Order: sequence, then C-alpha cells, then structure tokens
Amino acid sequence: MNTSVFENYESEVRSYCRHFPTVFTKAKGASFFDEDGRQYIDFFCGAGAVNYGHNNPYIQKKLIEYLESDGIMHALDMYTVPKREFIETFEEKVLKARGLNYKIQFPGPTGTNANEAALKLARKVKGRNIVFALMGAFHGMTLGSLSLTTDKASRKGAGVPLDYVTFIPAPYMFPELDTVAYMQRLLDDDHSGVEKPAALFLETIQAEGGIQVFDAEWLQAVRKFCDDNDILMVVDEVQVGCCRSGTFFSFERAGIQPDIVTMSKSIGGYGLPFAITLIKPELDIWKPGEHNGTFRGNQLAFVAAKAGIEYMLDEKVEEQVVNKGKIIKAYIEQEILPLDSRLQLRGIGMIWGIEFENIPPVGVADQVIEKCFENGLIIEGAGRKNSVVKLMPPLVIGEEELNKGLAIIKKSVQEVLAAL
Repeated sequence: MNTSVFENYESEVRSYCRHFPTVFTKAKGASFFDEDGRQYIDFFCGAGAVNYGHNNPYIQKKLIEYLESDGIMHALDMYTVPKREFIETFEEKVLKARGLNYKIQFPGPTGTNANEAALKLARKVKGRNIVFALMGAFHGMTLGSLSLTTDKASRKGAGVPLDYVTFIPAPYMFPELDTVAYMQRLLDDDHSGVEKPAALFLETIQAEGGIQVFDAEWLQAVRKFCDDNDILMVVDEVQVGCCRSGTFFSFERAGIQPDIVTMSKSIGGYGLPFAITLIKPELDIWKPGEHNGTFRGNQLAFVAAKAGIEYMLDEKVEEQVVNKGKIIKAYIEQEILPLDSRLQLRGIGMIWGIEFENIPPVGVADQVIEKCFENGLIIEGAGRKNSVVKLMPPLVIGEEELNKGLAIIKKSVQEVLAAL
C-alpha cells in the first residue's frame, strides 16, 4: 500500500492518518474500505460529521439530482432555491417544532467559523471584551475559537497570546464547588479582578474534554445566571448536535433556550462543509457584510442538510439514538468495565467514553485505539492526556454491526491489559 506521497509531500500537521495507517477507497453506512479490500467498522463518524452514515442513499440521491440539474454551485450569500428550502425546512421542522425562535446566520463552512461569528456578535451586542468559557472546552482552532479552547497543545500552536477569556472550572473538576455560585462571586466581589463577560460559551457535553455530560439542573442554573447578569449564553452544538445526544439539540434535555447556538459537522447532512450560527432575533445587529466568507452558504450542503433533516424525521433517528445508546451503555457496563475495576464510563445517547486515566502507564487508551484499528475498528481518543476511548458511531448503524464493533473494543481492551 503506497503512502509515500503523503509522507513526502503532505504537511507534518496531518494527524488522524497517523492513527489509521492505511489508504481508504470507499465508505458506506458505518464502514470504511481500504485499498486492500479490508473493511473497518466506523466508531469515529468523521468526528461527528456523518451522523446519518457514509453515503446515505436518501441524501445521495438528492445530491445527484441537483448536480445533474446544473443547479448553482456557488453563490456567496445570494438568494437561491437550495438556501430557501433549507431555511424553510429548518425553521418549520426543527426550530418551530421545538418552540425555538432563531434567525440563521451562514458563516464560513466549519465549526470554528460558527464560533468566531458567535464570539464577535456577543461582544458587539454587549459592548464587552471578556467572555467566560469552561476548562476542558474545545471550540475550534482559529484564533478567536482557540482562545476559548483549553488544551495546552492546541493553544501553544497559536504563537500569540490568547486573551480576553476567563476560564471557569467545569463542574466535574471540583464536585464540591458550586461553579455557578463561583461565577456569581467573581462578578459581585470587587476584589475578584474579573470583568463582567459578554457571554458564557459552553458545550453541554464536552466531547474533546473527555465525554463530560453536564446535567440538566446545572444547565438550568447557568441559564438563570446568564439571565440574572445580562450575559449571553452561547451553546456549541458542533459535535454533539444533530441527534447525537438523543435529541436534535443537546440542550433540549434541560428545557433551556440559549441566546446563540453554533452548529456544523452533521448539519451538513452528508459530511459536506456547512455551518450555521443561530441567533435570537433581538441580537441580530450585524451590519451587512460585517462577518462574511467566500464559502458561506455551501449550495450542495444546503441540499444535503435539508435532505438530512427529512431523513432524520422519517427514520425517527432521535428514537434510534435513545435505543442504541442503551445497547452501548449496557454492553460496556456488562462486558468491558468488569475487565478492570479502574475503568470508568461516561456518556449519553450515542457518544460514550471509556476512561483509562487510572491505569498506568500514560497512553493505555492510545494502545487500545491502535489495537482496535488492527482488529478492524476506527475509533478515536479524547480527554486529558488522551486517556478516553471515545465511541461515536453513525447514528443509523445497524444493531448487528454496532455489537460487532463493541466486541472489537472488548477484545482490544483485553489484549492491551494482558500485555501491561
């Protein structure tokens, strides 16, 4: 298998390919295939970008029809039929169906673009420089989003100071600490040295932070804290939205409405680049062109995103996630956790993490990930020191394939533990 062209000419910044050293040729449903014809079950899901499976046939058909019709492919933010149909579908089938009222901004086509837009708008609306973010957060790799992101290696790559963010301990870091009361004290204490923020940015489930699920009561308390103090609540749904948690938006379980919501990854329907920033109407004070980008409003992604919503509703994907989430949880609790009492499990819906932090030496989770690949499963890590094996299969994976993938994890854990 020839990988020399990548090694010789592609930048050293490449990462995922180092974990999965093969050349892939095709993908379907929940599987990859490489040049040697080997099949790999996918528990990585494009980092959450292909929730509805690789080459989903319903969405694929809509894309082919659009391409064959000579539909417009690039239009900046001009009015087009695909944009109109996506907006109508999203507003009627997703937002209004949940009692939500947001205007839709189309920034550049990635999650960090959506968060950059939210960051700029929050500061513009409130006229304040500082924002709050949580320790353990990941919001993107461009400078604004990176300023909200906490892992040391990513921040070091910026090469410049990442300022104007106050980091708050995530609630799981100090269980005895009331983090909401802590934030209130920062604002009320004239010796805290902390300025009032324009916004609080958070993920309701910290994925890269190690699959840390924030409970509904804490999210409700944060919503009240923001309301009481004239602070915008911004929720990053880039990785955990589009039904990953069991509801279309991960914040639904708390019964709250953020002021701004960011989405990307699976909102593109087919793994196509697409991002949206949802804004409460009264906050939409942008001037024309004040935040833009050449590829805002990817026309093919409009088609795929609309089809993705239709597929999600027709196939009752939210229900599928709840049911398959129970299968994943039960299997890990009954078959994997008993392999070592130091293992821990966290998760919700179809995003789960097996924590290896307490098993020395550092890097056991990485060994499991490598062993999974050898055994025919694509899976990735997360968390501090990459100590969490992160399960994130396509939401539409069949139960037989899901159980096969889970069995590969069990086998891989057994092999790694036996070699320690």
